[in-house]
Amino acid sequence: MIYYVYMLKSKSVKPVTYVGYTNNLKKRIILHNSGKGAKFTRGRKWVLIYKEKFKSKKEAISREYYIKNNRAIRNKIKNENFNSASL
Repeated sequence: MIYYVYMLKSKSVKPVTYVGYTNNLKKRIILHNSGKGAKFTRGRKWVLIYKEKFKSKKEAISREYYIKNNRAIRNKIKNENFNSASL
């Protein structure tokens, strides 16, 4: 099964980011935007700014943990995609 690590950015004046993993990226983003995703994401609208594909759940969880706990990586991803209209 394929797993994804993804980063979402809120559509707000002061945007925040959220990092997660899933095996169904499209469905997961829909859940986040409908208020049924993680508690942190409720009440906000989100846009996908980053995704990575993995062959195992273990790899995806490890990468998610790394990104969540490394502010420099998170900011780099956020800033690289800030002006990207292609996502």
